[in-house]
Amino acid sequence: MKASILSVLLLAAATTPSFADSGVVTIYSADGLHDGSPSWYGKHFDAFTKATGIKVQFVEAGSGGVVDRLSKEKSNTQADVLVTLPPFMQKAASEGLLQAYTPAGGDMIEARDKDAGGLYAAMINNYPNFIYNASVLKEAPASYEALLDPKFAKKLQYSTPGQAGDGTALMLQTFHVFGGKEAGLAYLKKLEANNLGPSASTGKLTALVNKGELYVANGDMQMNLAQSASNPNIKIFIPAGPDGKKSTFALPYYIGLVANAPDAENGKKLIDFLLSKDAQEDVSSVAGGFPVRTDVKPDDENFKKLNAMLDGVEIWSPDWTKVLDGLKADVAAYKQAISGN
Repeated sequence: MKASILSVLLLAAATTPSFADSGVVTIYSADGLHDGSPSWYGKHFDAFTKATGIKVQFVEAGSGGVVDRLSKEKSNTQADVLVTLPPFMQKAASEGLLQAYTPAGGDMIEARDKDAGGLYAAMINNYPNFIYNASVLKEAPASYEALLDPKFAKKLQYSTPGQAGDGTALMLQTFHVFGGKEAGLAYLKKLEANNLGPSASTGKLTALVNKGELYVANGDMQMNLAQSASNPNIKIFIPAGPDGKKSTFALPYYIGLVANAPDAENGKKLIDFLLSKDAQEDVSSVAGGFPVRTDVKPDDENFKKLNAMLDGVEIWSPDWTKVLDGLKADVAAYKQAISGN
């Protein structure tokens, strides 16, 4: 998700109700939820401001980038709410960057989708995938092995593991698909011959695929589905592993309250709002993701598309504690593996 920090002030809603609170709330978020028109963030930040009078200050970056920024600001915290992907939310928790908060309606979120200590909860469920340009390629590459074809030389790009959530997910997926870290890194070493180069952003790759500058890139279902209306040439696919099976794993957007948040009460209100039944009911139709509340049962076309994409795909579950513990070493091993090309 996105490379450099983009500071986007959403000074939503000029009219403040007489009963409303004053002030602002600052959210640092991995990119993907501000895609589409209307975007899910845009729609619900506007609604939040109209309901509360609280203005939303929005800062967007890569999944690792938002946590890095939060860490650097630890002595002078600027953010109230953090939204990012695993293992970066777990990293933020381990560094003491979050404080416990039980959101309203938290009982409607499955235990597996929230931290046992109350530091974060899933806000939107999602899955990593690839995209291809359907106007250039007649069909999606069938397998990971197919992506090694010389026709993809410098026409394939993926976001960088350790910086982008989706890029880190791709590294983990190769570990799973090829049966271990060593075999996964060996594959990525081969793939580097086709890789255009590093990218701290996954989101920006979509436009490049749509234009035909790239034929294939990595991504995730929520973001790519939200981007598809403005990028009509892209199609989502999941390649098969050496065993012929397709697989992926849940990669949720987590939300948490920042430790020492300057406007913590406003942060709690925004978290409650984004996890409310009203906001969750259009997660699939507007954001292109899966809602996390058990009392929300979508039946819109996007939800049907998302489920169709996962038909016949094995869903596996990373141990995020182990992933976080090994992340630094795995990223170092990845850099060493690809540097030989």
